[in-house]
Amino acid sequence: MTSRRSQRDTVIPYITRDGSEIRELMHPAIHENQKQSLAEATILPGQTTALHRHHQTEELYHITAGHGLMQLATEEFPITPGDTVCIPPGTPHAVCNTGSEPLRILCCCAPAYSHDDTELL
Repeated sequence: MTSRRSQRDTVIPYITRDGSEIRELMHPAIHENQKQSLAEATILPGQTTALHRHHQTEELYHITAGHGLMQLATEEFPITPGDTVCIPPGTPHAVCNTGSEPLRILCCCAPAYSHDDTELL
């Protein structure tokens, strides 16, 4: 049964191909939305996600907690709570948690996230 509502604490997390823990807060495979997905990624202190890209999906990362380093194509820059980063389709990217607490990122994907659209580099 699909729904238009999701409660974070009831969503069971899983590990994506890039190595981050994801909670799908809203996804067409589960909910009644159609063209995008919203997830919360958690990267533990010292952890770095695998460098990867999505051929179809544009992503928006909004940092809600923690500190890290974002690799976006050939550029690297620090990320902190309140930052939002646009990741165009086809752009290699990775995130490293440089802080002492979990790095939490809200990830909006359009079209919705798909393992098949994730290429590890």
